[in-house]
Amino acid sequence: MSAAPPALSPAALARCLPFVVFMALLALRGYLPADLGLDARWIYGAQTAIVAGLLAWFWRGYGELVRQNLPDARETGWSVVIGIAVFAIWVQLDAPWMQLGSATASFVPLDASGQLIWPLVLLRLIGAALVVPVMEELFWRSFLMRWVQHPGFERVDPQTVGLRAIVMSTFVFTLAHTLWLAAVVAGLAYALLYRRTGKLWTAVVAHAVTNGLLGIWVIATGRWEFW
Repeated sequence: MSAAPPALSPAALARCLPFVVFMALLALRGYLPADLGLDARWIYGAQTAIVAGLLAWFWRGYGELVRQNLPDARETGWSVVIGIAVFAIWVQLDAPWMQLGSATASFVPLDASGQLIWPLVLLRLIGAALVVPVMEELFWRSFLMRWVQHPGFERVDPQTVGLRAIVMSTFVFTLAHTLWLAAVVAGLAYALLYRRTGKLWTAVVAHAVTNGLLGIWVIATGRWEFW
């Protein structure tokens, strides 16, 4: 008789559940039948609210995000610079061979006349720049990267994480993005920043800067395929 797979620890669950819920709602938005008469774009608002609620619920369990682990001015500056650099690189890496298929849940916040629907725009910006960076860094870097290093990830100092864990977690991170080469650059940048500083907030800040700038750029240029 085979043994049952080990259950997720409370710490792992707190880092995985918001991500899993977000991805499930993303899939729902992408595959929802058009004849239901429901504007699937508003599901993103539900994604943002639900995931934000889960992060708030588990917040006390995120030791790496307590006030004592906030980055200093120098670390924050580097985070911002890296976030800007990743954004600048990301928007250049969109050649066909740099893409894994096409997005199943595109987000074009325009009405029938081509005008911006600002509530949708603001929902997307808030989700992408404030909620997603916290959710993703908790899952990809705080959990997965350290778990690859050792299943008892809570005891793993991020500054001791080896190359194998960085590469493997970045590889899986890449599979969750259409622009795979851009995702490689971003994943490695955030992982190495986290490893260098030992503070997850630096990766969160860099990720937030990238997503925020990308959102502003998408709105200004109309390059909705990046959303």
